[in-house]
Amino acid sequence: MAEFSINDDSHSSPHPDYAEIVVVRHGETAWNATAKIQGHLDVELNENGREQAAVVGDRLSREAKASVIYASDLQRAFETAQIIASKCGGLEVVKDSDLRERHLGDLQGHLYHEIAKTSPIAYKAFISKNEDEEIPGGGESLVQLFDRSTSALLRIGLKHKGERVVVVTHGGFIRALYKRACPNGSPGKVLNTSVSVFHLYGEDKWTLKVWSDVSHLSKTRFLESGFGGDKNSG
Repeated sequence: MAEFSINDDSHSSPHPDYAEIVVVRHGETAWNATAKIQGHLDVELNENGREQAAVVGDRLSREAKASVIYASDLQRAFETAQIIASKCGGLEVVKDSDLRERHLGDLQGHLYHEIAKTSPIAYKAFISKNEDEEIPGGGESLVQLFDRSTSALLRIGLKHKGERVVVVTHGGFIRALYKRACPNGSPGKVLNTSVSVFHLYGEDKWTLKVWSDVSHLSKTRFLESGFGGDKNSG
């Protein structure tokens, strides 16, 4: 089951021994809706995505107060973060390029169902079981994504120990964080504006408290919308 909560302490203050990091996937884009691969290409939210961001912002505004929001500098994440910030009393939003989606090289800008034909070499690298294999066209390997994602979250966590912070990022990035916290688990799908909560004590101890929760979308039409957030994330 990809969605779970070990215990719900979202309304309590973090313990001084760890940083509580609320990780949110960005809202939907037109490319998510049409299964077009984004990677590092800069695609804005569509109207569904903006509404999703407002709904998750309302949710977070009712939980324990965050001290700051970090966001990928790609506009789909940054705009999501700005909408959340406006719902949470005008929190500061800090752009961080290390929070970007996986760079998908020559696959970027192509429809997912066409890439086996349009970019066969890059597609072969994308589906390879070799996690060190980079995608042609400047793309990252899964190992490179894992190292960048976990290093970025650890940097934020060490800076904000004893605080609650929000990080708005991308599906592939979030799945890498899951792998760090739950090496033997199966992450399933990370939907648009899903909420995951990590407790970071330090380099050697990460605890996953909430995974890929979209209960805030349960009364909306958005629950099954959007492409990505799984092994095909982009």
